[in-house]
Amino acid sequence: MTDTVIDNREVTVLLVDDNPQNLKVLYETLKDKGYRLLIANGGGKALELAYCHQPEVILLDIMMPEMDGYEVCRRLKTDPATADCAVVFLSALDDLSAKVRGFSLGGADYISKPFQSQEVIARVKTHARVIRLERELQARNRELQSDQSRILNAISEGIYGLDENGIIEFANPAAGQIMNAPVAELIGQCFFDLHFAAMGDSEDPLPVQATCRHGIAEAQRDIQMLRVDRSAFRAKYRSSPKQDADELHGAVVVFRDITEELANEQALEEARATVQDQRDQLAHTSRMTTMGEMAAGFAHEVNQPLTAITNYARVVKRLVSKAEPDLVLLQQTMDKVEAQSHRASEIIRRIRRFMKKPATGKEIVAIAALLEDTRQFAEVDMRNNEGGIELTLAPNLPDVLADPIQVQQVALNLIRNGLEATRSVDSAVPVEVSATLTAQGFVRIEVRDHGIGLQDDAEEKLFLPFYTTKSEGMGIGLTTCQSLIHAQGGEIGFERPIDGGTRFYFTLPVAVVARPEAD
Repeated sequence: MTDTVIDNREVTVLLVDDNPQNLKVLYETLKDKGYRLLIANGGGKALELAYCHQPEVILLDIMMPEMDGYEVCRRLKTDPATADCAVVFLSALDDLSAKVRGFSLGGADYISKPFQSQEVIARVKTHARVIRLERELQARNRELQSDQSRILNAISEGIYGLDENGIIEFANPAAGQIMNAPVAELIGQCFFDLHFAAMGDSEDPLPVQATCRHGIAEAQRDIQMLRVDRSAFRAKYRSSPKQDADELHGAVVVFRDITEELANEQALEEARATVQDQRDQLAHTSRMTTMGEMAAGFAHEVNQPLTAITNYARVVKRLVSKAEPDLVLLQQTMDKVEAQSHRASEIIRRIRRFMKKPATGKEIVAIAALLEDTRQFAEVDMRNNEGGIELTLAPNLPDVLADPIQVQQVALNLIRNGLEATRSVDSAVPVEVSATLTAQGFVRIEVRDHGIGLQDDAEEKLFLPFYTTKSEGMGIGLTTCQSLIHAQGGEIGFERPIDGGTRFYFTLPVAVVARPEAD
């Protein structure tokens, strides 16, 4: 009988025997079982069919002329294309050494001649199923490995697989790009010698060492690593232990060059510092502008106690020129001189404090005291506008965390605007200043005037730089207020009360006071 392809089914079974009668029996046994059957009457032909069709199961006679079943099996198992097929030996040799030799060559099973049909069917079915499952598993593994390879190749971060001694067992293409070296050149090198040679004399453990030796995950940023050519770069890395059950096998290291990222961060910090400096300059300019506008009023304000002091001084001179001066009246007059001096000093103190540049950083501020101080400071404008200021504070108002000078600048700006707006409609209703605590943990300060209210397009324009409704205004007041409040972590805005006027508000975060730990 010559070799013949009998059927084209999913599972292929190769029947190999030099005895035509045996081949016929095997064929009759398996022909209706849904297999694709191949037949060979010799070892050479069996190998040819196996290489061509890669059958799942081979029923292989051992005793054949020219090439016996052992040699056929050895050649099948040494060729990757046929190594996974299940070789079931068929032989009348029933001694143990024959079976051991067959298994040592890679045989999967052994059927003694004369064979029984049911046994052949059962053995073929079992091995065919096992081989199909193994091949499906291998295909799936290859697919997963392919997916894994694509993912590793697509990642922009460098990835190393290290053994417990830090020897690089795997490196992805990104690692080669960062290191300016072929991946093959990295494999086999010691991670610590390659990247941290300059730290060899340090007593501190090297990065990733704890992961490789003790299974402790690490992550560091802005650490110096070396390339193959010994040039340095700043890196960020994280390492995870490679573990199988409880056994440690090294580490996986993911790293990237952040030299450019750090340079960008530094440039950004410098830009922020420049913006903050310009913001401070703008705020100071705004305060100088405010003081310029209030100068005449302050001059009058200071002149009043000075005039009083002058007059009291004349009285004192007259009293001491008498032969028997009235010491009681003299004492009362000197007390008035002291009081007026204190009044003038207090006005100058407020001006000096308002004019100075604020120190960097925030402090805990009692908002009630700050608003009262601002109200007194605004009395000059209050008299100029023939208006009033009504301050209302909620009970138990908490302190806020803010820059007091900047907050006072905002409050004073809004109060002055409110006084001017109220005077513009000849109203005698005082500007209402109030402070309350919000449910969100902020103190909300409101300044309500009784003027004509804001224009319809105020939302779009009011906080824009250089936008003003005043004929002599610069348009930086509210813009500066917004910038200052945002710098405190608060918000600023306005509302239109139903009964007219405008209500400006801003919020400041409540200061959180650290509590001492319980014993």
